[in-house]
Amino acid sequence: MTKIELLIAAGIVATTCFAANAADTHPARPIRLIVPYAPGGNADIMGRILGQRLAEALGQTVVIDNRPGANSIIGTELAARSAPDGHTLLLIAVGHATNVSMMKKLPYDTLRDLAPISLTGATPIVLVVSGGFPVDSVKSLIAFAKSHPGEINFASSGNGSPAHMAGALLNMMAGITLTHVPYKGTAQATTDVIAGHIQSALPSLTSVLPHIRAGKLKALGITGAQRSPLAPELPTIAEAGVPGYQANIWNGLLVAGATPKPIIARLNRELVRQLNLPETRERYMSLGAEVLTSTPAEFDAFIRAEITKWAKVIKAAGIQVN
Repeated sequence: MTKIELLIAAGIVATTCFAANAADTHPARPIRLIVPYAPGGNADIMGRILGQRLAEALGQTVVIDNRPGANSIIGTELAARSAPDGHTLLLIAVGHATNVSMMKKLPYDTLRDLAPISLTGATPIVLVVSGGFPVDSVKSLIAFAKSHPGEINFASSGNGSPAHMAGALLNMMAGITLTHVPYKGTAQATTDVIAGHIQSALPSLTSVLPHIRAGKLKALGITGAQRSPLAPELPTIAEAGVPGYQANIWNGLLVAGATPKPIIARLNRELVRQLNLPETRERYMSLGAEVLTSTPAEFDAFIRAEITKWAKVIKAAGIQVN
């Protein structure tokens, strides 16, 4: 072995030892969990649950740092530029994948500047219509939309939101045209659907379940791959007439892209262990969410698949948010 080869080998060994030692002592100080959404929403609630569980597992305080704005880009950029030492985590949702195709330019490289830890969970969206609208199933909605092209609107919590994406995917897969009407939030959109000012919407199940139970809204189907334990009587959209349809609100945790793999492995191990605790699963279920876990490699593959999936939908619908 030449001197150069010996130096390279020694460098690799030293780097590996350093990374392993860093994992052994991690975390050395409080952890910041960036939630790129406003307080009080679904992502914020999930972030606080995860923060509490990780604090117990890692023996350090986990500080929730809400950085809303620009469809999660503001908080994501902050995490991408953070020190790659595992002390700054980022909670992401489906917008992390859709922004790649929806935005003209991002201030970070989605796949290079951030490294996956694990999926953490998913919350189903529900397709609802106002009480007086003359459809009572996914199939009847599709039939009505085809016989009345351009006459049905669907509300969402904003351009590029999960509800917007779910509606665009339904249009593409069902061959219909539901016109998107963006609102500034789910509450206002729901109010207008209940009042009959707009025919349909795709909010999270938990946000509208009381209105469904009270008969103010008619629920046609769940967007997830499986029925929700909160409302097992509701079919999935896939089984109700659009085979293969799926559009959950998913969440997961990331770190800066250059974070040593042993630190990522430790974060993954502790996170997955906490998510699989019965009390965590019960807490998620009470919110209408499902616990999901993965290896870092599996989560990376999932993100790449989501980017590809939504790129097709965004292109077909001509969606762009500047």
